[in-house]
Amino acid sequence: MGLNTIDAGMMRRMFLAGAKNLELKKEWINQLNVFPVPDGDTGTNMTLTIMSAAGEINTLPEDAGIEDLCKAISGGSLRGARGNSGVILSQLFRGFTKTVRDEKELDAVIISKGFERAVETAYKAVMKPKEGTILTVAKAMSVKAAELAESGMDLEEFFRSILEEGAVTLEHTPDLLPVLREAGVVDSGGQGLMTVLEGCFDAFMGKELDLTFEAPEGGAAPVSAGTEGRREISTDDIKFGYCTEFIINLEKPFDESDEQRMKEYFMSMGDSLVLVADDEIVKIHVHTNHPGLAFEKGLEYGNLCRMKVDNMRIEHKEKLFRESEVQAAREKEAEKAKSVPKKKNGFISVTIGEGMSEIFRGLGVDALIEGGQTMNPSTDDILGAIKKVNAENVYILPNNKNVILAANQASSLVTDCNVIVVPTKTVPQGITAMICFSEERSPEENLETMTEGISAVRTIEITYSVRDTKIDGIEIHTGDIMAIGDSGIAAVGSSISEVALEALEACGMDEAELVSIYNGADFSDEDAEALSEKISEQFPDCDVEVNYGGQPVYYCIMSVE
Repeated sequence: MGLNTIDAGMMRRMFLAGAKNLELKKEWINQLNVFPVPDGDTGTNMTLTIMSAAGEINTLPEDAGIEDLCKAISGGSLRGARGNSGVILSQLFRGFTKTVRDEKELDAVIISKGFERAVETAYKAVMKPKEGTILTVAKAMSVKAAELAESGMDLEEFFRSILEEGAVTLEHTPDLLPVLREAGVVDSGGQGLMTVLEGCFDAFMGKELDLTFEAPEGGAAPVSAGTEGRREISTDDIKFGYCTEFIINLEKPFDESDEQRMKEYFMSMGDSLVLVADDEIVKIHVHTNHPGLAFEKGLEYGNLCRMKVDNMRIEHKEKLFRESEVQAAREKEAEKAKSVPKKKNGFISVTIGEGMSEIFRGLGVDALIEGGQTMNPSTDDILGAIKKVNAENVYILPNNKNVILAANQASSLVTDCNVIVVPTKTVPQGITAMICFSEERSPEENLETMTEGISAVRTIEITYSVRDTKIDGIEIHTGDIMAIGDSGIAAVGSSISEVALEALEACGMDEAELVSIYNGADFSDEDAEALSEKISEQFPDCDVEVNYGGQPVYYCIMSVE
């Protein structure tokens, strides 16, 4: 008879294993995205979201209970959420942890209720939920969990059945979203969720896993609002002081009995053991007070390489010192902000290049968040910007459809000012929104006017394809130049100028009065001026202006008004 309950220790291991599995497979998940654009994608966004929660868990003591784990998972993922897929994942965690946080152990019934609330919470977070996405996969597994909760089966069979249901549903996502079917991929968010849960199941089944994590992309591990209490943690709590890693290049046979004896030896002298073996090498990770003895044991079987020893007590003190400095700086900044009266209106904009940043500064934006297409900012990034602005009304311009959910999530966490998220999906829309703002109007009137203004802006983004695919009946090959409009692929070809002109023609220029070109880091001012001349020749009744954007990935961004 298998296990029927999960305790806090197992829950912790399962979550970290799910995070690790996603981290390892994020690039593969990125490749499932429909649009073959070289920017921050689903796998990256979901990984950064869950790694934020994993970072919170790793600050907890080993004997932390389910309630503390739930706080770390919910708070960490909520603040670290990036992109639509990351926000939805954080909402799934939020709903699940709300249900199970008061329990000492989790059985099938409690887990099923957690799944149900997770799905309910995630659906509520999305204004217009689409089927054929991560939501569909999560809902199918929740329904299966509810069907099996009272069956009496052990948790191994329970989890296996739920995963099988999720896998079948994921395979059918192309039947629900034609764009997936045409591109020949399943939903990337759904695959990300399955990857997390498959990692959780591996840990439940006792699979040997390396649960060490690299620092997240785009910055250091997050420091949460709960850091203050951790500064008092003594290094006496670290039982084994040296994180020891090495690889044995085997020079003699190493069978299962040798592997078992080596595991027993290392566990007798330390903890946090990870031992992975194949025909030629053995990889060791162990926390111990005697790294020399660990190396000596390894030398019995062959020569060693990639030897690494870190003094965790010193690292712990340095980490706490750094956190103390960060916290002191935050407190100083907060005190300074309190002494300065709040202004009436403030503005935050997500931006994607030094030229774009200068344009927004010139329009009166107070705080800029680097991100946009190439790296979606997190909820915590937006919260930090809101604090810096120090205004009664704070307007947020996400300038990317994949950032709007994170902006809304940040807005819901703020209580000391009025946050207004203007639903700008592109940088040109953000520029227009700022132009439409008036100090004389109320926040409600400004939101209405700004939203109305951005609806008249058409955006075309010129970039290149990173893989072969088919979208909207258009064959796209690696290296092709693509124009992406508000409704999808507008043109494909081999020349930036030809593709730009074709895309402008396709978006309708009969009533257009102005075309603005924002040239990127890889598109020179001379090239932008040459493109401007060609546009003027083809559309003589339309004014054309060129601005330096400096954005990566996109050769140029054009707006039509």
